[in-house]
Amino acid sequence: MKEKILQKSAEKFLTLGVKSVTMDEIASELGMSKKTLYTHFSTKTELINATTHYVFEEISKGINEIVDRNKNPIEEHYKIKNFALEHLKYEKSSPQYQLQKYYPKIFTEIRKKQQKLMEDLIRENLEKGIKEGYYREEISIPFISRIYFVEMIGLKDRDLFPADEFPVPGLIEEHLEYHLRGIVTNKGLTTLKNYLQNNN
Repeated sequence: MKEKILQKSAEKFLTLGVKSVTMDEIASELGMSKKTLYTHFSTKTELINATTHYVFEEISKGINEIVDRNKNPIEEHYKIKNFALEHLKYEKSSPQYQLQKYYPKIFTEIRKKQQKLMEDLIRENLEKGIKEGYYREEISIPFISRIYFVEMIGLKDRDLFPADEFPVPGLIEEHLEYHLRGIVTNKGLTTLKNYLQNNN
């Protein structure tokens, strides 16, 4: 039952935002009483904390499955990007912004986990890309793995990138191509161009 509650809560929070959704709405969507919901999660804060970590673990698991398929590092980047966009529902309601504003402790904890996941992921992708000749040997792996995370955080800033001017899917796509073009070899550039041509 907890799994069902977390799945439904994740769907609601990602679509509408953590502040907008009530415990009543979640209970109603699941066809249970509010009292039953509270037997599993005694407060909304507890539910938000559990749901946030549940979403993080599901995303992490999906990303690891993509990495395990051993695609070339450029295709791997795009597969992960597509997976994250699909499962985070483009973050239409800016749930991370709401989390930061109303639940700062949960936000800080999950942000640290996100940073470690992304830095590890980018570092492994860079090492693989250099080894296989897709990325330039002289690039700084520690710098790029961290700056990539900073850039991804910046893309979520709706003051810098208003959604009506920069729709999220296109913004993420443009950023990824920008990132890759800065680090690829000639072999990598050919692979990137072929991928974009065949998948657009």
